[in-house]
Amino acid sequence: MINLLSRAGIFTLILLFVFQSCSSSNDSNETAPEVVTPDKISVQVDIIGKTAELPNGDGSGKINLKITAANAKSFKIKVNNETKEITTSDFAYEFTEPGTKTYTIEVTAFDGLKYTSTSATVNIFVARKLIFSDEFDVNGAPNSDKWDYNTGTGDGWGNNELQYYTKRPENVIVENGILKIKAIKEEYMGSQYTSARILTRGKFSFKYGRAEMRAKLPSGGGTWPAFWLLGDNLDTVGWPACGEIDIMEEVGNNPNVIHSSLHSPGRSGNTPDTAITKNPTAMTEFHIYAVEWSAETLKFYVDDNLFYTYKNSTTTPFNAKFFVILNFAMGGNFGGAVDPNFKNATYEIDYVRVYN
Repeated sequence: MINLLSRAGIFTLILLFVFQSCSSSNDSNETAPEVVTPDKISVQVDIIGKTAELPNGDGSGKINLKITAANAKSFKIKVNNETKEITTSDFAYEFTEPGTKTYTIEVTAFDGLKYTSTSATVNIFVARKLIFSDEFDVNGAPNSDKWDYNTGTGDGWGNNELQYYTKRPENVIVENGILKIKAIKEEYMGSQYTSARILTRGKFSFKYGRAEMRAKLPSGGGTWPAFWLLGDNLDTVGWPACGEIDIMEEVGNNPNVIHSSLHSPGRSGNTPDTAITKNPTAMTEFHIYAVEWSAETLKFYVDDNLFYTYKNSTTTPFNAKFFVILNFAMGGNFGGAVDPNFKNATYEIDYVRVYN
């Protein structure tokens, strides 16, 4: 009796094991998806505004991509040093650097871990567009929608400068279409001079393009007017890691010599990335000071005369957003000794414009 029951029990256990094995095998076959490599990938590039007369587009810089790849579930697109990941086969992109240029578009189609790739090129025209301007055509304080202030001494703003920056109309005002930043010799809040420094931080910043100013510079030993750009990430990485682009600096102790410089890690302070040009009427006439900035170069101009080209690269800070600064310092490491007979001087700006 016992022997028969044991045999029956063993037989039952064998049946249960076979059933479970078959069931597990069936469940595995039902849940495991088949992964295949996407094939027959192709990319169609449509340039917005393309016609027989405008083969590179209407200047908007916009394109639409149509990707075809059987079995693909997602796509990775590399274009203009940017990478985009999408799950649809349609993709729109806008180039912003002015001019007619050729770009390579790399597309990878994925089905899980398996993938296939292709590439396409596009010749695209981008018209230059004005993205920020202040013509200073409303009398009074600078437009608060565009400009903020740095005030105080800033402990010499890192340069042992002598002025106290204020918001007072005595130091900064718009009159008859001109922004006037005035440095005054006076005792104020422990400083011997007052002036102003305005900036677009938190209101406007940009990456790549042309920034220009039309201005007449002040005169007098110790004066130091500037038009420059500073990295938006100043608070998080500090200076000089954020990068600094000095479009125009001039010092009254070396009049009519225009400096353009770049500051970056290991090349700050007395930076080697700098150049000068002479402008004999800088303090008596208005002139245009500009930088044209791209991923490849930064080019500096006075009245559209190129005098300095800096080679940009992915290792510099000059590939992120920067904001605009206008200021008029006194003395300091660069401004030098102030003329003991100095009473006041005015930095006059006709306009500031930024293009894409």
